[in-house]
Amino acid sequence: MQMIQKREILLHDLIVNHLVTDVGTRILSHLPPQPFKYSFHVIDSDVFNAFASPAANIFIYRGVITSLDSIDELAGIIGHEIAHAASRHVSQSIDRSKFISIGSLAGILAGAIINSNSSREAGNAVIQGSMAAGQTVMLAFTRSNETEADEKGIMFLKKSCFSPEGLKTGLMKIRASDFQGVESIPDYVKTHPGTGKRIAHVENILSGVPPSSRKAACRKDFRFDMVKYRILGLYTDIEPAFSKLKIQVENEPLNPAVHYGIGLVYARKFMLEKALIHFRKALSINIFDPMILLDMGRVFILDGKPEKAVSLLEGTLSDPVIGIMAKFHMGEAHLEMDNFQSARRCFENVIQEKPSLFPRAYYNMAKIMSMTKEQALSHFYLGQYYSRMKKYKTAKLHFSKAIDTLDNPGMIKKSKELLKALDDLDKKI
Repeated sequence: MQMIQKREILLHDLIVNHLVTDVGTRILSHLPPQPFKYSFHVIDSDVFNAFASPAANIFIYRGVITSLDSIDELAGIIGHEIAHAASRHVSQSIDRSKFISIGSLAGILAGAIINSNSSREAGNAVIQGSMAAGQTVMLAFTRSNETEADEKGIMFLKKSCFSPEGLKTGLMKIRASDFQGVESIPDYVKTHPGTGKRIAHVENILSGVPPSSRKAACRKDFRFDMVKYRILGLYTDIEPAFSKLKIQVENEPLNPAVHYGIGLVYARKFMLEKALIHFRKALSINIFDPMILLDMGRVFILDGKPEKAVSLLEGTLSDPVIGIMAKFHMGEAHLEMDNFQSARRCFENVIQEKPSLFPRAYYNMAKIMSMTKEQALSHFYLGQYYSRMKKYKTAKLHFSKAIDTLDNPGMIKKSKELLKALDDLDKKI
């Protein structure tokens, strides 16, 4: 987890992460008590892969979500990874590797991550450099591990509200995928080898599995399509996504998720009027959809129409996931209109609830403080902002200025603590 966090490869999108966590949590609700607290994360890469790390951290690449067609398929992939964690396959594999040091394992993981995100050759070089000559590395799960994970995954899905068929069709998409996923990773670090044989085995398992009489019911819409096209519109390469979505809009003119996705791409291309046209089409089909309203409001801010943004965003504030994102954009809109008090309340709320996801809130707070002649507080918030941007020298400069000019003892103490933390970080580096 430390390595992955340092490499900053996780996708920090509240909507996307909520979907993955929600699916995982529903599957877990049918398991007996577990020794770990499971966590679910999305890796910001087009690779079609997923893996479980020690201590039940489950990672799904965004390429998985955009390549699947249903919530059942996503649940199949997640259920399989939960089965690996519940069966302790990761720790068993490490236990078998008696001669591999923690440093070697870290190097191998680093190579796999590089493999997924940039140069395959560079990733292989890192992996090979981390392995002692002639050592057999047993990171890859054994065939029995895979069989057990597939069998348990199907059992978990049977009890949940998801169809076990999703695992089979998800595996078929892995095999047919054009993404450079597991096939681009060397055999000695593959976590899920032999996709074709696994599909045949899963088909065999499913053929002998009677429908469950205790099937749980899904009580809400997972909105898989909307999240899938959000990822396509916001995080994949612009031109390939644009070409794909243009064809899909022609083929599915009444699909609100497709209009939403291409609207997001148009916004990234700064073709704001076209973005709004597609958002309006999506909204005419999914009336009052909070995801569409959120991004439509964001585009109105970019288009210099903050008043319209505020009226749209107000309708999303009560949403338990989208609400905090809406508050951030509402703060931006109020700031554009010089409504400093309203903007300040929005950004303070964002900083209190999700400071790590919205570092720009600190910058905007600094701007408000400067505009309202509170320069000392402006330095304090700029210190926070630049610290989160890892511009530590600039951050220390602003914290020093804040300490010299603040008259609030509590704020001075906080500034000194943050400055000391940066000094300690410098010593470690």
